[in-house]
Amino acid sequence: MLRVSHLTKKFGELVAVNDLSFHVAEGQIYGIAGPNGAGKSTIYNLITGYHDFEGEILFDGTPIAGMAPHKIAQLGISRTFQVPETFPSLTAAQSIGVGCHFGDSEAYDQARVDEIIAFLDLAQDRDCMADELNLLGKKKVMIGAALATRPKILLLDEPMAGSNAHEIRDLMELIKRINQEMGVTIIIIEHFMKVLTELTQKLLIIDAGARIAEGDPEEVIRDPHVIECYLGEEYADNS
Repeated sequence: MLRVSHLTKKFGELVAVNDLSFHVAEGQIYGIAGPNGAGKSTIYNLITGYHDFEGEILFDGTPIAGMAPHKIAQLGISRTFQVPETFPSLTAAQSIGVGCHFGDSEAYDQARVDEIIAFLDLAQDRDCMADELNLLGKKKVMIGAALATRPKILLLDEPMAGSNAHEIRDLMELIKRINQEMGVTIIIIEHFMKVLTELTQKLLIIDAGARIAEGDPEEVIRDPHVIECYLGEEYADNS
């Protein structure tokens, strides 16, 4: 579904993504992890049209280099951000509805909005102002707006950040349901290894924008290079 080949992005002398290649299959939950500053969010920015790049990105066989973000969304790629991005002057339902316009400017779909609100268990909050929701509520609204674009693939950027154990479990179950019940392929950037080993079928570890290891999550986290550059010996001793 998504094929990234020899992806490279430089900001002046800084090489943020360095000759990176990977493939995400349809229906997969694919994980990406690595140290802070490794280039993870930059990868999302390149896939979603925020920066130009060297190399090639194919989505369902179509090259997306040079496409505007809204055109990429209309192809079927949507994303979330590390810090929940909502519309503070809109209600939760209205914020989710914006996604309909971003996916297709002529296709606001109230039934779709209602379906997503029910799916996310947000009925009690639908008329609340988005900026008045708690962190989990804001995350769900952001995910809902992304789902309103009718994505084929959803890019989640550290969805567990700032969440407690109960919220993490809630979000993990939600991600599984999005994948299994809505049929949405998912890429997830996350620091919590337990989340990635439980959710993903394939895990990519990067450092300094380059691939360190890729494969079965349980095997990847035992890779000596991954332990050395990212997880540390303490993690290895406790796992």
